[in-house]
Amino acid sequence: MQRFLADGSFLRVYLALALALLLSGGLAVASFLMVDHVRREHYHEQLAVAPMALLTAQLSELPAEPRDAWLAEQQERLDIRFSLHDFDAYPLNYFERSRLAAGRTLVSQVGEQGWQLYRRLPGEPLLLSASLASLSEHQLLGLAEMLGDWLVSVQGERRLERLEVLQTSAIPLTLSDEPPEGLDSRQLERLHDAEVVIRLLPERWAMSLYLRLPAAAGPLQWVQVGPLHAFEPMPLTLTLLLAVIILLGLAGTIYLIVRGVEARLTRLELAAERIAGGRLDTRVKVEGGGFMGRVGMAFNAMAVQVQSLLRAQQEMIRAVSHELRTPVARIRFAMQMVEDMTDDPAVHRQLQGIDGDIEELDHLIDEILTYAQLDSGIANGAELERSPVECRTMAQRVIETLAPLHGQLRIELAPGEEAEVLAEPRYLQRALQNLVANACRHAQSRVLVRITAERRVVRFDVEDDGPGVPESERQVIFKPFARLDDSRTRHSGGYGLGLSIVERIMAWHGGSVLVDDSAELGGGRFSLLLPQPAPTVRQA
Repeated sequence: MQRFLADGSFLRVYLALALALLLSGGLAVASFLMVDHVRREHYHEQLAVAPMALLTAQLSELPAEPRDAWLAEQQERLDIRFSLHDFDAYPLNYFERSRLAAGRTLVSQVGEQGWQLYRRLPGEPLLLSASLASLSEHQLLGLAEMLGDWLVSVQGERRLERLEVLQTSAIPLTLSDEPPEGLDSRQLERLHDAEVVIRLLPERWAMSLYLRLPAAAGPLQWVQVGPLHAFEPMPLTLTLLLAVIILLGLAGTIYLIVRGVEARLTRLELAAERIAGGRLDTRVKVEGGGFMGRVGMAFNAMAVQVQSLLRAQQEMIRAVSHELRTPVARIRFAMQMVEDMTDDPAVHRQLQGIDGDIEELDHLIDEILTYAQLDSGIANGAELERSPVECRTMAQRVIETLAPLHGQLRIELAPGEEAEVLAEPRYLQRALQNLVANACRHAQSRVLVRITAERRVVRFDVEDDGPGVPESERQVIFKPFARLDDSRTRHSGGYGLGLSIVERIMAWHGGSVLVDDSAELGGGRFSLLLPQPAPTVRQA
C-alpha cells in the first residue's frame, strides 16, 4: 500500500478514473433530476395556461371599474385568490418578464403543494396573479362552468376561435355537435341538466370533463376538456438516451486519461528505440514529478551515463591507437637500420616478415581509429554531411580497386539502373568496400555486386560462392573483433573489425546491414539497406 501511494502517477490515474466515475454518476443523477424537474415545470405550466388564459381573456373584456368585483366573485367561486398588479412595477427578473411579455404563463411553486400563477392581460400593462393551495375537484368544476359561460356568449366560428386560444398539449379542448360517447345514462342525464360531468380513465391515469352548451338558436353542442393526464415519469427511451450520453462522456474522459499516460509511455518507447539504434544523444521530456517523471529522469540519466562511458571508451581507444604508432614507427626505423647494416639473406627474409607484421599492425590501428571515430560520432549525435552519390559508379570504383588484389576471382557488377542516394560518400564507399573485401576472402571463384533502387530504400547486395555464414553466427560477426575462426593467419586475413565498421556506418546513416544466403551463387549474401526520402533513378 505504501508503494502504491508512493507511485504518484498511478495513484493520480486511479484517482482520476475514480473521480470520473463519481462525476459521471453525479452527472447522471443531476441530469435525471434536472430533466424531470424541467418536464414537471413544463407540465404545470401547460396545465395553468388554459385557466389563466380563460381568466385574462374574460377580464380584458370587462371595463376597468367592475374588474375588482368580478375577481372577488371568481375568488369566492373557485377558492383561488386573485389580484391585479402593474406589470412594469411588479418585482420580476429579466427572464420572467420576457416570458410574460411573450404571452406565456408563469408558474412557481409555493410550499409543498401551493402554486402561484401569473399571466399578463392581452394588450394591457396589467398582470393577473392567482394563488391556490391545491387543485381540487371543486376548482375543476368551477373552471369548466366558467368555460361554458364564456363559450355560450358567442356562436359558430367564434367558439372555435376561443377554444383555439385555450388549447395546450396538457389540456386538449374539443367542441362537438354530438353527445360524447362512453358515458352511462346517469352521466348523460346530468350532462343534459347542464351539469359538468367528470369521467375517470384509470387505465390511462387520466380524466375528462364534459359540459353541454345551451343554445338560444341553433343545435346543441358539447365540450370535452381532456383527457387530463397525470404527470408521467421520464420515459424509458429518454432514460436510455441520457444513460448512453453519460456513458459516452465517461468513455471519452477515461480515454483522455489513459491516452495521456499512453502518450508519455510512447515517447519513452520511441526514445528507447532511438538509443538502441545508436542515437545516444536522445533524451525524453520530463513532465511532473510523479512515477512517469521519475522514470523519465532515470531514463535520461541512464542515457547520459551510457553516452559518457562510450565516449570515454572511444577516447581511450583513440589515445591507445595513436600511442601505438610511435613504438611502431621506432620499430620500423630500427628494422631499416638493421637491414642497412647487413647483407645476410636470412636476416633480410626475417626483416621482410617483420615489415609485413608492422604493415598489418598499421592497418589494424587504422581500423580501430575508424571504428572509434564512427562510435564517437554516433554517441555525440554528430550529423553526417550528406551529398548525392551515384551508386553504380561508386561500386565500379570499389571493384576496380579490389580486383587486382584477387586475380583468381571474378568480381562483377550486376546490370541494372543507376541509383542516386544522399549519403556521406567516403563512409558509404568504405562500407561497400569492406563487404566486397570480406566476400573476396571467402569466395571460391566469383563475387557479385547488385544495386537495387526500391521504394524509399536503396539496396546493395554483395554475394559470393563461398561456404556462407551459419545462421547461428549471423549476429555475432558484426561485433568488434568477432571471427568465425580463431586464427590470426594471413590466409584468413582481416582483423574482425570490417563488418563492425559496416554496421556502424549504416547505423549512422539510419540504415541497416543484413546477412543471409545467396540464391544465385550459393554462398553468403550481405545487404546494405539505405533509406532515402525520394531516391532518384535513371538509366545507366
